[in-house]
Amino acid sequence: LPIPFCRIASSGARSSQLFLSCEREREGAMDMESSPAAEAASVDCRGRPARPRRHGGMRAAVFVLVFQAAQTMALAAVGSNLITYVFGELHFPLSQAANVVTNFVGTVFILSPLGGFLSDSYIGCFWTLLAFGAVELAGLILLSVQAHLPQLKSAPCNMLTMVGSCERASGFKATIFFLALYLVALGSGCVMPNMTAYGGDQFSGAAAEKDAKRLSTYFNLSYFGFCAGELVALTAIVWAQTRYGMDVGFGLAAAALGVGLVSLVSGAVFYRNKPPRGSIFTPIARVFVAAFTKRKQICPSGSSNPGNGGAGDPAAPVDDNFRHANKFRFLDKACIRIAPEPDTEPESAWRLCTEAEVQQAKTLLAVMPIVACTIVFNTVLAQLQTFSVQQGSVMDTRLAPGTSSSFRIPPASLQAIPYAMLLALVPAYELLLVPLMRRLTGTRSGITPLQRIGVGLCMVALSMAAAALVERKRRDAAVSGGGVGQQLSVLWLVPQFLIFGVSELFTNVGLMEFFYKQAAAGTMQAFFMALFYCSFSFGFFLSSVLVSLVNRATARGGGRGWLGENDLNKDRLDLFYWVLAALSVLNFFCYLLCARWYNSGAGASNDEAASGEVASEDDDDGKGLI
Repeated sequence: LPIPFCRIASSGARSSQLFLSCEREREGAMDMESSPAAEAASVDCRGRPARPRRHGGMRAAVFVLVFQAAQTMALAAVGSNLITYVFGELHFPLSQAANVVTNFVGTVFILSPLGGFLSDSYIGCFWTLLAFGAVELAGLILLSVQAHLPQLKSAPCNMLTMVGSCERASGFKATIFFLALYLVALGSGCVMPNMTAYGGDQFSGAAAEKDAKRLSTYFNLSYFGFCAGELVALTAIVWAQTRYGMDVGFGLAAAALGVGLVSLVSGAVFYRNKPPRGSIFTPIARVFVAAFTKRKQICPSGSSNPGNGGAGDPAAPVDDNFRHANKFRFLDKACIRIAPEPDTEPESAWRLCTEAEVQQAKTLLAVMPIVACTIVFNTVLAQLQTFSVQQGSVMDTRLAPGTSSSFRIPPASLQAIPYAMLLALVPAYELLLVPLMRRLTGTRSGITPLQRIGVGLCMVALSMAAAALVERKRRDAAVSGGGVGQQLSVLWLVPQFLIFGVSELFTNVGLMEFFYKQAAAGTMQAFFMALFYCSFSFGFFLSSVLVSLVNRATARGGGRGWLGENDLNKDRLDLFYWVLAALSVLNFFCYLLCARWYNSGAGASNDEAASGEVASEDDDDGKGLI
């Protein structure tokens, strides 16, 4: 077996040799070739080596998909109508109620790296899902208890007319509410990155050639299950909340999650599990420490893929066509080995790192600009879950406007529109668009993850423009005729949700596949998936910041700003939507620059790599791939 070898020597001030070693051990190379790392690492529920025909594959992934749909349903049932509960029953002012919702959702997503870290490092995906699923279930039960008991809520009143005792919940009542809410946030935040990663793990291992072709199809099915859970929550459960009370809605959410946990446990004998391998951050920290201690060393300019076989795992997977080899070159110094003097010990792992560790650190840094460019997208999503719901509450909610129809559309159910559409679009995308684009572009996936994300980020600006135009029309109609105006039909809000739904199809599925593939050869799948959810967190927190900044900047003469009133007819929500549309356009152009930078590099030599597709050793004909 030929062993690649290079050694660059130079002389130092203390007559010590400095060289960069690219040796690979013969035994490690033979092990990697005969037994894939993923297969060797996979075990069953009893810790025995996983069997290709018995463990993993779509049969195992189905149980995870059911759990994912149920968990999505439970979380959506809380988040989608939470502003109605906080505003109408706990009597928080409208802007504060919107911030409670966005802060809650932001906390859910910002906790996702914690779940990914615990899973990859110490617990494993299955036990992380089970433990934090139970935490989320406890929070849902506590929320339903508070919503059911009058003594744990504020006294009834109408917040729009201020008729009654509109006293904001505080003290013990507020403590119970926030305790329950953030138990849900902790549980769901740690569960979400592991659901997708655990399902993806079922397709990596012994049956690599067959299963790799089905990985992207799994991501489509995963998003299909997500849409199904959202749709049920935003229609049936929201209708139950509106008709029978929030306590019933929270109770149904708890029941759905309970069913999901039963499904997760039922598939335990079929799962292919990747055992945790210790802290995932330690190797990355070693790279930065080693690069800093050797910051004065000269990194050879002729080596773009530095590495060594003297530290860490000699059989660690290494990408010879690494696209980020010429980026973050200061980290390459972590691989420079200083030849030991006589009677001295070899360098420790904190001073000499492997090539795989350096590549992992570079990949983590390289994806950060892509994460940053999706923050504004999720800020727009925050508006559809808060202010757009309040828009619907002051519009004509009858299904047939102008008639005496008794059926009314719950405003929170408007969020179901994009997910209902996506249930049809996801299969159409997989079965029709992908084969067509594959023929047109000549690439195995038709449209690559980064291209897909770009299409979604472009369309989200149109969603906010549509929202601004509709809100201006609604407000003008409501204040016309000396203040005695008319109510527009709630169906006028459909376009902004439809456009956002198409944008979400391209952006979110593209992000899931993109982040999972960044760690396909490593041990950080759950953590990289957590980065996908982190962008949600930052987007919702940015929404809270923008609301406060816009109110402060637009308050004139003692006024309360564009969003400072509890009455949308007095607020200027349309102008706020235009601000978000402008930010979305600016964000799209920033993304184009970041994607171009990401694609640059020596490793992007083929069409797939140049388009943002990660080159992998299990290249295939691309059937069923995104």
